[in-house]
Amino acid sequence: MMMQMLALLLLFVIFRFFLGLPWIQLIPALLIFYLGSGGWNFLRIFFKTIKRDVMAGQAVLWTRFRIWWYTKQKYTIPRVFQQTVSKHPEKVALIFQGTGETWTFRQLDDYSNKVAHALYEQGFRSGDVIAVFMESRNQYVGLWLGMAKIGVEAALLNSNVRQESLQYCIGISQAKAVVFGSELAEALREVESSLVKGLRFFCFGEWKADSFPAGSEHLDPLIEKAPSHSPDPPDKGFQDKLFYIYTSGTTGLPKAAIIVHSRYFRMASLVYYGFRLKPDDVVYDCLPLYHSAGTVVGMGQCLLYGMTVVIRRKFSASQFWEDCVKYNCTVVQYIGEICRYLLNQPHHELERKHRVRVALGNGLRVSIWKEFMERFGISQIAEFYGATECNCSVGNFDNKFGACGFNSRIFPNVHPVKLVRVNEDTMELVRGPDGLCILCKPGEPGQLVGRIKQNDPMQRFDGYLNHDANAKKIARDIFTHGDSAYLTGDVLVMDELGYLYFRDRTGDTFRWKGENVSTTEVEGTLSRILNMTDVIVYGVDVPGTEGKAGMAAIVDPHRSCDLEAFTENMKKALPAYARPIFLRLLSQVSTTSTFKFQKGDLRKEGYDPNVVKDPMYFLEPQQGRYLPLTKEIFQKIQSGQAKL
Repeated sequence: MMMQMLALLLLFVIFRFFLGLPWIQLIPALLIFYLGSGGWNFLRIFFKTIKRDVMAGQAVLWTRFRIWWYTKQKYTIPRVFQQTVSKHPEKVALIFQGTGETWTFRQLDDYSNKVAHALYEQGFRSGDVIAVFMESRNQYVGLWLGMAKIGVEAALLNSNVRQESLQYCIGISQAKAVVFGSELAEALREVESSLVKGLRFFCFGEWKADSFPAGSEHLDPLIEKAPSHSPDPPDKGFQDKLFYIYTSGTTGLPKAAIIVHSRYFRMASLVYYGFRLKPDDVVYDCLPLYHSAGTVVGMGQCLLYGMTVVIRRKFSASQFWEDCVKYNCTVVQYIGEICRYLLNQPHHELERKHRVRVALGNGLRVSIWKEFMERFGISQIAEFYGATECNCSVGNFDNKFGACGFNSRIFPNVHPVKLVRVNEDTMELVRGPDGLCILCKPGEPGQLVGRIKQNDPMQRFDGYLNHDANAKKIARDIFTHGDSAYLTGDVLVMDELGYLYFRDRTGDTFRWKGENVSTTEVEGTLSRILNMTDVIVYGVDVPGTEGKAGMAAIVDPHRSCDLEAFTENMKKALPAYARPIFLRLLSQVSTTSTFKFQKGDLRKEGYDPNVVKDPMYFLEPQQGRYLPLTKEIFQKIQSGQAKL
C-alpha cells in the first residue's frame, strides 16, 4: 500500500512537471492507474474502517498527551487520584460485595493516607518493597495506594501460590515486609523458615497470633491510629515504579512484571477512552486484585475516572446477575471462563433485568460470543488483547464480532504492532534474505510483536524483576536492522480490514480456569513430589471448555506411583488451576540433543485412550482424586456429560 502511494506521487510529478500534462488529463490518468493497481480495494477498506481508526486514534492521542503532560509535571498515580477525589469526594468509590462495606472517594483517600503514615512510622521509605498477600477487598486497594503515596512499591502476590512459588515471589521482589490477610497465614507459615532473615510480617484482619509467622505485627491498629492527612509526596515521577504484578511464563516460576505509573495510566486510559466508558458507570470487578485485569483495567476506572467499582472476593456464577442488579452495575469484567460459566447456569429472571451494557475483558470464544450477548442482553463486548508487561495491546473498540482488536490498514505504521511469520511448532521467527522478519498478509497466522522504543511511554518495555526473563521476550532486527520488539508468544490472524483474531497460546504456558499455567513450574513441582522423576506437562484441548486442561506425563516404568499420596501432596503444592486434569504413565521419555523434553507428539496424542496405550487417569472433580480414564469416560468428557 505504501509503495502504491509512492508510485502515485512519482507519476504525479512526472506527468505534471516533466510532461506538462494538464489537470483535465492528469486526474483521470492518476485515477485509472490507482484503480488498476488495486486502489479500489484500498478505497473500500478506507471507507469501511476510517471511523474505527479515527475513534481509536483519538483515544491514543488523548492518552499520549496526558502521559506527556503528567511526565513533564512529575505526576504519580496517587496525584492523579487526588484530582479524582477533589471532583466528587462523597461519591461512592468502592463497594465490597462480601460485607456490603461502602467507601466514598474521601474515605478511600483517608484510608490510604493512614496506611502511608503507619508504614512510614514503621521505617519504610521510598524505594522499599512490601509484598501484599491477601484476598480481594476494599482495603487491598487502600494498601497499595497508601504505599505508593510514600514511594513504597507493592509486590502483589497471587493469593493461590504456595510453597516454593510463594517463597520465590517474595524473594525476587526483595521485599522488606509482607502484609498478609489472616486467611492466608497458614501458607506463610509453610515457607517462613525459608524466607530471608529480618523480613517483617504485618497481619491484616482477625488477629490470631499463635497461627501467624513469628514476630507478626497487627496492622489494623497501626492504621487506625495514624493521621489521615496527605503525607509528603516522594521524589518520584510518572516513569518510576508503582508496583509489581506476577505473571506465569516460560521461565518456570512466576515473573514479577514491573508496572510504572505511566503504564498503569496507559492501560486504564486506553480502556476508558477506547471503549467509551463513562464516569457514572458502575464496574463489577469479580477478578482478583493481584491481576492486572482486576487492579489496573478495572480499578483504574475508579482511581483515574471516578467510577464506582464493586469488588467481589471470588467470582460466583450463581450470584453474578443478582449482584449486578443489586448494585446497578453497567460494566462487567470477564475472562473467557466467566462467560462460559454464566451460560452454563440455569436461566434466571435477573439475567435480563440488569443495566449492564458493556462486558469488558479478554478470552471470549467466538463459539459463545453471540449467545452470550443475546441471552444476557449485552450490547457491547469490549474484548482486548494484552499481557501485563507487553507494549502491544489492542482492543476491539467497535464491537466487531469475534475480534480481540485491530491494526489499521490505512495507517499501518502509526501503531507499531505487527504479525510476523513464525514456525508454529518451535515459535522461531521466520526471516527473509535480508535477515528481517516477514510480515504476515491478511489471513496468514503469525506471532504478534510490538516495536520497543524506551523513550516512548506508549512503546517502552519495562520488563521483569527477573532480569534473565527479559531477554527471552525481546527480539532484534524485526522491522529494520538494529531495532528491537516485544514477543508476545501468541499466534493471531488478521483479516483484510485489519481486525485481529486470537488463534492460540503457544510456548510453555497455557491458560486454564482463567489463569496462565507455566508448564515448567508445574513440572518442577511434580518432579519433586515424585522424588525427581521425569515429568512432562502440557495443555490439551477439551471440548466445551476455555483454554487448555493440564496433562502430566510421568515416567513410571514400574507403575509404582502412589496416586493417593501424589494427589495429597500435589494439592498442597499447587493451586487448583495448575493441577493436571489428566495423568499419563510413561515407560520412557524422548529428549532432544540438549536434553529438552519433546512434547509435540504427546500434545498431539492428548488423552484419547483409542490412541494412547499407556495407562491414563483423570482428576474426578467431585471426589478430588485420580480415576482410570476409560474409553467410556473419554466419550463422556468429549460429549460434555462429564465435567472437569
